[in-house]
Amino acid sequence: MSRSRRRTWVKTTIGVVLTGIMLFPVYWMLNVSLTRDQDMRKSPPDLLPLHGTLAGYRTVLDEQLPYLGTSLVIGLGTVVLTVALSAPAGYALAKLRPRGGGILNFVLLAAQMIPGIIMAMGFYAIYLQLGLLQSVPGLIVADSTLAVPFGVLIFTAFMSGIPGELLQAATTDGAGPLRTFWSIVLPISRNAVVTVSLFAFLWSWSDFVFASTLVNGGAHEPITLGIYHYIGNNNQQWNAIMATAVVASLPTAVILVLAQRYVAAGVTAGAVKD
Repeated sequence: MSRSRRRTWVKTTIGVVLTGIMLFPVYWMLNVSLTRDQDMRKSPPDLLPLHGTLAGYRTVLDEQLPYLGTSLVIGLGTVVLTVALSAPAGYALAKLRPRGGGILNFVLLAAQMIPGIIMAMGFYAIYLQLGLLQSVPGLIVADSTLAVPFGVLIFTAFMSGIPGELLQAATTDGAGPLRTFWSIVLPISRNAVVTVSLFAFLWSWSDFVFASTLVNGGAHEPITLGIYHYIGNNNQQWNAIMATAVVASLPTAVILVLAQRYVAAGVTAGAVKD
């Protein structure tokens, strides 16, 4: 075997081993979700669910569907609000060049460095006065604060690469800034829209800090709190916990696989200039 081929095999082997190590928690989550209660504390544990059961998944269907539905509503609402706010802002910063645009970019970067718990405490004080605690719209607004700064930066980078001649042609045809944005810029920015939407959905779907602070104990709780309610000192429903985690992971995994090529194009927009 030649030296280059041997080196390739070594790199491939290392890559497979590291991938296996990183994916082992996912495999173990699936394994435990199919394990019977009486086998849960077995030592050594079974590496495969030899006497598998779907009791955990039946528990998900019986108890967790309302949480999953709430998370879906919150995720979609966060996506809509994030794109509605960040796309026009990115267009303005990229093409309209407003005064103070550089300062606004700095503020957006700084906003992403604020710890989530500090934001949650601020929202709690505001929502307490407005009566928005334990409400889905309130949680959508809170989750959007994580995604909007990121979305503005992505849209700004992507829209900066749109040729000015294209926008000038639209202006010559009588289109104003709003019509140009809606009919020309936004359709061209499909990759950026998909990227921002995906990250906004992922952040809202996996959010626990805002959810536990703003809606804990309410009638509409997301799936992160649904899983949290299973956890306790005397809890024996580990198969139900892991089954819920598996089911909660499926939507994000499917969306990420389907949107992978759009995300790759969206996050690298503006990185290379002619």
